Amino acid sequence: MNSPGPVLSQHSHMLVKQRHELAEWFGFETRNKYEILAASGQSLGFAAEQGKGILGLMMRQILGHWRSFELHFYTPDRQEFMRASHPFRWYFQELIVQDGQGRGLGRVVKRFSILSKRFALYDALGNVIMEVSSPIWKIWTFPFMRQGKLAAVVKKKWTGLLREAFTDKDTFSIEIEDPTLSEDLRRLLLAAALYVDIMYFEKKANS
Repeated sequence: MNSPGPVLSQHSHMLVKQRHELAEWFGFETRNKYEILAASGQSLGFAAEQGKGILGLMMRQILGHWRSFELHFYTPDRQEFMRASHPFRWYFQELIVQDGQGRGLGRVVKRFSILSKRFALYDALGNVIMEVSSPIWKIWTFPFMRQGKLAAVVKKKWTGLLREAFTDKDTFSIEIEDPTLSEDLRRLLLAAALYVDIMYFEKKANS
């Protein structure tokens, strides 16, 4: 049984918009906050990186996406429906995803690659259920393949030169190509979209 939260299987197209904070205009990395929307503009929820005091603030500036962090996902009425944790490690980084009741949904694992961006999605039993391999020249497109077929695509949207240069205010679309994807897998995809943003588009991560 799925935990309370938005029914993602009702939506074949979703948007994830990062919320802007003034400090980012000055190169100061702040906690990531996102709004999750249906294609119609309906709010499906929010996600926010949890603060860890002064130490967390320092690690965010110094370590970028290598830091440990947690993302919490909420419905529009502020009920938590999913949580994702990222332990600190230099290699084989991963995002561990659970529903709001602590039930494991799976993991998003970054694989080693030089000329492409590679991820694998694992279910709660440790089986690979999707893979991403996107060449470095397609910097904003992440195709999720399932058994050799396109299951979903995560794409970063252009937000304008000034915003791209000075802030982390990113917008991503999640396009579901396989209508048979389960609710758990769609939630794992949602977490993966935010992970893509943190891994590749945080200013500190790229510098």
